Amino acid sequence: MSSEFVAAIDLGSNSFHMIVARLANGQVQVHDRLREMVQLAGGLDARNRLSQEAQKRALECLARFGQRLRDIPPEQLRIVGTNTLRQARNSAEFVARAEQVLGHKVEIVRGQEEARLIYLGVAHSVGDVSGQRLVIDIGGGSTELIIGKKFDPLHLASLKMGCVSLSRACFGDGRVTASRLREAELLVQLTLEPVRQEYVARGWGVVTGASGSIKAIQDVLISEGWSREGITREALRRLRGELLEVRDTTAIASRWQLDPARARVFVGGFVVLHGLCEALAIDQLEVSEGALREGLIYDLLGRIRHEDVRDRTIVDVITRFNLDEAQARRVSATALALLRQVRSKWRLGGEEAAHVLERAARLHEVGLLLTHDQHHKHGAYVLEHADLPGYSRDDQLLLSALVRRHRRSFPGTAFAHLPRAWKDAAPRLCVLLRLAVVLHRSRTSDPLPTIGLRVERRQLELRFPPGWLEEHPLTRADLQNEAHLMRKAGFAFRLGTPDSTLTPLPSATPAAP
Repeated sequence: MSSEFVAAIDLGSNSFHMIVARLANGQVQVHDRLREMVQLAGGLDARNRLSQEAQKRALECLARFGQRLRDIPPEQLRIVGTNTLRQARNSAEFVARAEQVLGHKVEIVRGQEEARLIYLGVAHSVGDVSGQRLVIDIGGGSTELIIGKKFDPLHLASLKMGCVSLSRACFGDGRVTASRLREAELLVQLTLEPVRQEYVARGWGVVTGASGSIKAIQDVLISEGWSREGITREALRRLRGELLEVRDTTAIASRWQLDPARARVFVGGFVVLHGLCEALAIDQLEVSEGALREGLIYDLLGRIRHEDVRDRTIVDVITRFNLDEAQARRVSATALALLRQVRSKWRLGGEEAAHVLERAARLHEVGLLLTHDQHHKHGAYVLEHADLPGYSRDDQLLLSALVRRHRRSFPGTAFAHLPRAWKDAAPRLCVLLRLAVVLHRSRTSDPLPTIGLRVERRQLELRFPPGWLEEHPLTRADLQNEAHLMRKAGFAFRLGTPDSTLTPLPSATPAAP
């Protein structure tokens, strides 16, 4: 690592968290923690748009966080947005502003990926157990339920209910009444109903809670003397009765010395936890200090030490969809060989570009599970919408786009929908993938000859040993057809021999460098 420190930021629906740590003697040592209750979910309007006021609160918080990140390289930092940024229709606007403030990339992860990272953080923060563990994390806009064993999550669900969203829906003016409490409890049961029986059937030995809401509830229970450590179902029942006596969030803050912002969402978080304990027959749960941000740290360290969960995901997809692994390896090896020849000219020198190209090459035929016709479109749909452990929403969008355009049409607007960071690199990676696919269309194990690739901006020349193309007329015809398709995307491509020179081509479509 270029720096001894790694960092993670969790852009939660209720609170933003930052953790800075270092690896010492094989152990993660936390050096700094920052937390601010931004209540981003509270800024969503009826059209699911983030208000300017909520964005301003969030960006001011990130500006403070950013001061701590100045000396940490991008590859040793992850910034992740969760449920509210998944929901917000203008999340792209906010993410662009956040990246400008922080100077680093912001990822938005799907609910299943959020759950996986939470489990990873909890599993590294609490004592090991011999059997299965159920982890509950109540966020501002979603609640994650994960059953796992040791460090491996086995079953994950992300439910659309959280302390902020439920508090806004049922206790928006701060008043707590018996009818409102029953209404909130019914909403929790309705949300939980589709997964309740499945979770009960799977079973667990230990239940662990991880979130600011659960920690606040534990503090209240201990202060009342209803619990010595952790949370019990009986103590939650007693707290329910007391909430009806207290009646509003101002009194809640005063009685239990809660921050006013926490008090405003306390009842919503309580109803979610109490509802889960009643529906799943949970009599007791321990409380973990670790959660999503710690999971991000451990996942990041895995990437740095070349133990990237995304690589395991690729293998799992290949196995699950019964892909031709030998063909995937051939296409991947050739695509990477071409990349090595042009990475400097095309500014594709970072490790991430090579990883993206390799993964797209290995998965480019995933759509064949459905049908050969239009399989590139089916594959793109699968990769965009599937739950892929380790991948953010933008990661999947990029992978999907490359697979979508690995064959047939290649318009100049093919990658206009991608995040700004990939708009220049994605078309170039796609060119390399397309060439590799064409070169291996025969699906033979016979090795290719030594092939050279030269580029100047959007002009390409693929060079073969003298006579080889004449001996392989089908490959030559495929490549000539590919040159025609690439022209629509603004790339001028021709075939040559080792002694040919790359000169400007009049058929090239003008394009930016």
